[in-house]
Amino acid sequence: MRAESFETVRRILCVFPRYTSAFGTFEHAYPLTDGVSGLMPPQGLLLIAAYLPANWPVRFVDENLSPATREDFEWADAVMVSGMHIQRNQMNDICRRAHAYDLPVALGGPSVSACPEHYPSFDYLHVGEMGDATDELLRRLSEDCSRPPRQVILTTRDRLPMSDFPIPAYELIEIRKYLLASIQYSSGCPYQCEFCDIPGLYGRNPRLKTPQQIIAELDKLRECGIPDTVYFVDDNFIGNRKATLDLLPHLIEWQKRTGYVTRLACEATLNIAKRPEILEKMREAMFITIFCGIETPDQDALKAIQKDHNMMVPILEGVRTLNSYGLEVVSGIIMGLDTDKPDTADALLDFVEESRIPLLTINLLQALPKTPLWDRLEKEGRLIHDDEGRDSNVEFLMPHDEVIGAWKRAMMIAYEPAKLFARYEHQCEYTHNQRIKVPVADELRTWPNIRRGLIILRNIFWKVGVLGDYRRVFWRFAFNRLRKGDIEGLIGSTLIAHHLIEFARAATSGRQNASHYSIRLREAAVPAE
Repeated sequence: MRAESFETVRRILCVFPRYTSAFGTFEHAYPLTDGVSGLMPPQGLLLIAAYLPANWPVRFVDENLSPATREDFEWADAVMVSGMHIQRNQMNDICRRAHAYDLPVALGGPSVSACPEHYPSFDYLHVGEMGDATDELLRRLSEDCSRPPRQVILTTRDRLPMSDFPIPAYELIEIRKYLLASIQYSSGCPYQCEFCDIPGLYGRNPRLKTPQQIIAELDKLRECGIPDTVYFVDDNFIGNRKATLDLLPHLIEWQKRTGYVTRLACEATLNIAKRPEILEKMREAMFITIFCGIETPDQDALKAIQKDHNMMVPILEGVRTLNSYGLEVVSGIIMGLDTDKPDTADALLDFVEESRIPLLTINLLQALPKTPLWDRLEKEGRLIHDDEGRDSNVEFLMPHDEVIGAWKRAMMIAYEPAKLFARYEHQCEYTHNQRIKVPVADELRTWPNIRRGLIILRNIFWKVGVLGDYRRVFWRFAFNRLRKGDIEGLIGSTLIAHHLIEFARAATSGRQNASHYSIRLREAAVPAE
């Protein structure tokens, strides 16, 4: 479905801002690849680009790949921007550059939907999901494309059903320059964890696309040159378990039709471990990675942050169950909770060793608007609004320096190269071997694909195996993988391990934020100028 066409034609420049370097951007892995320079395509803005009237020309620029140019701005009649809190500086910078060409700029997405007051310079603010506010914005631009005399805020009251969403405009991007492809099946989550803004932004009753839409999107991604892995960006892949069970047979049939050349990944709550009927079908559909917001191994802390569903099975048992279905677990971890104690870091490190989870995004607690945590801390007078030198906007119950020290120690030890590669060795030896065995598809035997693998191996062997200061650890891991013919495990594990090691070193030395949502608005790793 597209928006209705207007007689007036407008040229729309969609610009997605750079990410500030963070745990989950994986930028330290990019130099080891064959030209990757971004994490995932920006779903929301690509969706808007696809929804625009069919007679409106569109240009799409992701500044994680390359900056918008003078020629781009001179071509455009209006600019559209979207992004998250961590991209706030970069969004405001795009607005400034567009205004230098006297272009009207509209901002949408999760950050402005939660905090419109952070963006006083934009001409139009689109608050909420795609719907009647989107249509009103397009109508206004069709009638008058000059900058309005004062800021206009448009708030969605009637959301467009996800079953009417168009396929995101993947054809506008160089998809091979991304580490992962992305796709969205649902929006919203039935749980209400204290720190999470998803229910406040998108609701607790998940909205859904149809399985047919998902298959059509996957086919479109293949046409556009899909990377090896597609990540379902849903906040909770099992937010509607019946719908998930309806979708999975379609994914299995798609994998059979296309030769299992694509790996799938998703995010879900840990209670998925109680659903073998879902896990078995995910295994058949070649899901290989699952992000679970474990947050903390402390049960008292889980109760305090309203994450009781993480206790439906013992956490370590849940992780092992997921591993037994071939799912490598990625975990979100939060430090600085009200229940933290002096030995919290030690307990976390024990959990890391026992769970053998390689990748844990260890963040400091950050209070986000539209969350129960924000409301509670505001009442308690524990929100910090004006200190951008801090990595968290929370006044911790423990002394601030002790929390930061514990976080740094946890990061330093968890991502010590020998410990990290030992965890990856377990994943390769156990978890990866639980996946279904499929024949190598003909399209993976082509020279371009083989050449790509050889380039990545060359980069890994040189930049890690020769120049890296942890090369001895790397070669012990690499020789084991090579001896067993596990090139995929060698490449996949090393790419991510290298990023984690480099990022942890930067973070513990104070060169990176201690929270993905930090109010310390650092400059992005790659300037747009």
